[in-house]
Amino acid sequence: MNKQEKAKVITELVELINSTDKIYLTDCSTISGVNTNAIRRLCFEKKVKMKVAKNTLIQKAIEQSNRKDVLSDLIPYLKGETAIMFAYEAPNAPAKIIKEFKEKCNGKPILKAAFVEETIYIGDESVETLSQLKTKNELIAEIVGLLQSPIRRVISALENKKGEEAAA
Repeated sequence: MNKQEKAKVITELVELINSTDKIYLTDCSTISGVNTNAIRRLCFEKKVKMKVAKNTLIQKAIEQSNRKDVLSDLIPYLKGETAIMFAYEAPNAPAKIIKEFKEKCNGKPILKAAFVEETIYIGDESVETLSQLKTKNELIAEIVGLLQSPIRRVISALENKKGEEAAA
């Protein structure tokens, strides 16, 4: 790979890093070509972009990004083969993909580290936590449901009271 090709990869990675706050570093080594294609297909379906690049290029991209101060904590985890995943909608989509393929691919891919909405997650044990994260819309719906619950109980009680008075 010559300098121009490396510069192009770094530029592309910087753009991807700057475009989202959901970044996952994974180890996808020893996964067969068939399973790698299946992971990529699932990533495409769930609007997750997956790139495999040399660790030094990923490190340079992090250092050139707008979030280098926060993302610099990910640099120590750039060892071995690294695939970097970028989520654009659901913050838990890459974690769900990793979790699904762990069962199919003998424990791979392994989560090295993740940066999700201002928080750094370290290690493969974080996959379960990350897979349970909710999207902004899911959280809003949950809050609305919680706010409506007391009102519904009051209305229901008033309707029952009305029904009792009419029967009496």
